Amino acid sequence: MKRTFMAFLLIATCLIGCVSTSANFEEVTGKDWLLTEVRVNGVNSGFNRSALINEGFRDAFTINFDEQTVSGVGAPNRYSAPYSLKENQTISIMPARQTLMAALFEPTSLKEHDFFVYIGNIYKWKLANNRLELNSKTQDGREVLLVFSQQ
Repeated sequence: MKRTFMAFLLIATCLIGCVSTSANFEEVTGKDWLLTEVRVNGVNSGFNRSALINEGFRDAFTINFDEQTVSGVGAPNRYSAPYSLKENQTISIMPARQTLMAALFEPTSLKEHDFFVYIGNIYKWKLANNRLELNSKTQDGREVLLVFSQQ
């Protein structure tokens, strides 16, 4: 009896250990995600979605993944780029194509250029509490966390 219980316990432990705790990327694709938070080196960058709306940028800083392409809106330009998924929730985004619309003014809490740098440097993704978290880097190599919620 003790042997049977130990064998059962060993098998259960192996099965639990083999189950992936990471979300499936299919839960990310086909959805419109809206940037809600930007952290640089773990510190809130001052990005403010409410202020962005007040400035007239309601639909700015979005991301959407389909099966082969990431796309979205900066402020005001649209972008798209191919991407590839790798092991352990890593992701590689190729250089993005962007429209070249001139803006009369830019949002105060995040410059479009910086957003596009962050998008181009994304290297890891995570889905937690219905939020898409993308790890990236600044031009000078500081860590960036972009947090998106569904629109």
